[in-house]
Amino acid sequence: MTSEEFAKLRTTVPSKPGVYRYFDAEGKLLYVGKAKNLRSRVSSYFTGKQVRSARLNMLIRLTKKIETTIVNSERDALFLENSIIKAQQPKYNVALRDDKTYPYVVIKNEAFPRIFFTRKVIQDGSEYYGPYTSVQRSREILKFVKKLYPIRTCNLKLTDENIEANKFKVCLEYHIKNCLGPCEGLQPEVNYEENISEIREILKGNLRSIKEKMATRMQAAATTLDFEVAQELKTKLDYIDSFAHKSNVVNPKLGDIDVMGIASNEKYAFANYMKVSNGSVIQVHTVEMKKSLDEAESELLLIALYDLQERGVVFSKEILLPEEINIPEDNLIVTVPKIGDKKHLLNLSTKNAREKLRDKVLQIEQRKQKTRLNPVLVRMKEDLRLKELPVHIECFDNSNFQGDQPVASCVVFRNAKPFKSDYRRFNIKTVVGPDDFASMEEVVYRRYKRLIEEDESLPQLIIIDGGKGQLSSAVKSLKLLGIDNQITIIGIAKKLEEIYFPGDQYPIHINKKSPSLRVIQQLRNEAHRFAITFHRSKRRKNTLKTELTQIAGIGDKTAQKLLKHFKSIKKIKEASKVELSEVLNEKQVERVMTHFSKQKRNST
Repeated sequence: MTSEEFAKLRTTVPSKPGVYRYFDAEGKLLYVGKAKNLRSRVSSYFTGKQVRSARLNMLIRLTKKIETTIVNSERDALFLENSIIKAQQPKYNVALRDDKTYPYVVIKNEAFPRIFFTRKVIQDGSEYYGPYTSVQRSREILKFVKKLYPIRTCNLKLTDENIEANKFKVCLEYHIKNCLGPCEGLQPEVNYEENISEIREILKGNLRSIKEKMATRMQAAATTLDFEVAQELKTKLDYIDSFAHKSNVVNPKLGDIDVMGIASNEKYAFANYMKVSNGSVIQVHTVEMKKSLDEAESELLLIALYDLQERGVVFSKEILLPEEINIPEDNLIVTVPKIGDKKHLLNLSTKNAREKLRDKVLQIEQRKQKTRLNPVLVRMKEDLRLKELPVHIECFDNSNFQGDQPVASCVVFRNAKPFKSDYRRFNIKTVVGPDDFASMEEVVYRRYKRLIEEDESLPQLIIIDGGKGQLSSAVKSLKLLGIDNQITIIGIAKKLEEIYFPGDQYPIHINKKSPSLRVIQQLRNEAHRFAITFHRSKRRKNTLKTELTQIAGIGDKTAQKLLKHFKSIKKIKEASKVELSEVLNEKQVERVMTHFSKQKRNST
C-alpha cells in the first residue's frame, strides 16, 4: 500500500485504543499490532522519512487492506493482540517459540489432597504452582516435599463415608512410612491439612517460616523429653537447609521480587524470568522469540511479560527490568537497578538470557554445517526431485499376524542417520481385521496430527513401506490434515525396489549403486524391524497374560497390572506375599500363590 492509497483511508481509522491488522491481496493476515491511538500508530507506517528495515518495507508493499478493532483500554489491546498472534501466527509478528507444555506442581482439590506434577492445568479448583521449565526441577521440589511430609499417592476417594465403612486397606506406602494411612482413618484430616498448609508455603518459597515452625516444635519436643520426635524434626531441618543451598541465594531482605533480563540479535530474542522469594531464586522461565521487524527490546520484554501471565505466572509487586517500559493499567512497579543486590540479580538474569541466545546461534550453525557437509542428502534431493534437502525423514510400516493385534511403526532419520529417540510405535485402534491400507491411514493421521498440535517440525520426506495402495491411504491422511502440499511422500515396493509418487501411474527406479537408495532401504528395513519387534513383544505379553487369566479371580486388567509391575511370569512366581499385595487384594494373593505352588509341585 502506497502513502497516497493510505491517505484516502486515514480518516476511517479511529483515534482510540485498539488492534490493527494488515492483510495482503489474497486476504492473508500479515501483521497484528496494538496501539493507544490507532490512527497515529498506523499512520506512522506510511508517513515520515524514518529509515525502515527491508522487512518493514516489504510488509508495507504487501499490505492491501487494513482492519481495526476498538477496545476499552491499552491493556485490553495487548491481550487481544497476543491472542490473535497465537491463534494465527502472522508472518511479520514476533513468534513465541516456547509453546511446549511446561510442568506444574498441583495440590489436588479433594479430601486428603494428593500432590503431583502435571503438564495439564484443569480448572477444577486445584492449586497449581509453576510453570517449571525443567521437569527435573519440578521432580526435585516434589521429592523434597514428600521427604518432609507423608502424603498419599493413591487416587482413592477418601470421603468420611468411605473411610467409616472400611472400604480401603493401607498399602505398601503406609508400611514403608511414606503415608500415614488416611484411607483407614489412621491420620486425622486436620493433621493432613496442616501438612498441606505448610507445603503451600514451601511451594511459594517461604522456607523461613517453615523452618521457624519446625524449630519451635523441635524445642517443645525436647522440653517434654520426646527425643525421637525432636530428632525427626532436626533431620527435617537439616534437609531444608540442604535444599535451600541448592537455590541461588541473594539478600533475604529483598523479599518477594521478579526479575527479567533479555538478550537479542537480528533474528532471535530470549527473555529470562526469575522469581525471588526471601532471597532465593525459586522459579526460572525463559521465553524464546523469533523477531520479524527489528522490534525493540522494550517491546519484546512486554510480549514476554504477557505471555508469562497467560501461562499462569503470578507476578510480585516489583519487577526488575533493564529499561523502563510502560505496562498499561498494571499494578507492577518497574525498577531499573543501577547498583547493589538488585543489579546483581538483573545481571544474573541477563547472563542466563545471553547463554540461551549463544546456544541457539551455535545450534543453527551446527545444523547448517551438518546439512552442508552431507553429500548423501544432496544426492537424494536430486534422485527424488525434492524441493529441499531431506534432513528429516520418517518411514512407516505395519505388522500383524492374520489380522491379530495389528501394530505399526514410525522410524526417524535425521541427516541420513537413525534418530532413535524419535521412533514411535502405534497400536491400531480403529481398524478391525487385516486391513493394511486403513491401518496406514490411521497411523499417518495420528502421527502428524500430534506433531501439528505440539508445534513440532514436520519431515521433508515421508516413506511408506508398500506400493500404491498404502501410499494412497497415507496421502488421504495428509490431505485431511491440510499438509499434503508441505511434505514429499513416496512409497517403496519391496520386490523391485520401485519408488512410487502420489498420482504417478508408473514408478521410478533409482540406480542400485546410489547412496539415496541405500538410505531408503535402510529406513524401510529399520521400520520393518521396529514393527516386527513390537508385534512379537505384544504377542508374548498376551501369551503370558493368558497364563495368568487361567487363575480364578484374575481377569485381563489384573493380569496386565501384574505384568506391568513385575515384568515377567518368573518374577511373579518368585514374589512374596507382601510384594504381591502391592497389586492384588488378599484373596487374589492367596489364589496366585496357590496356583504357582501347585504348578511347582506338579513339575517335580
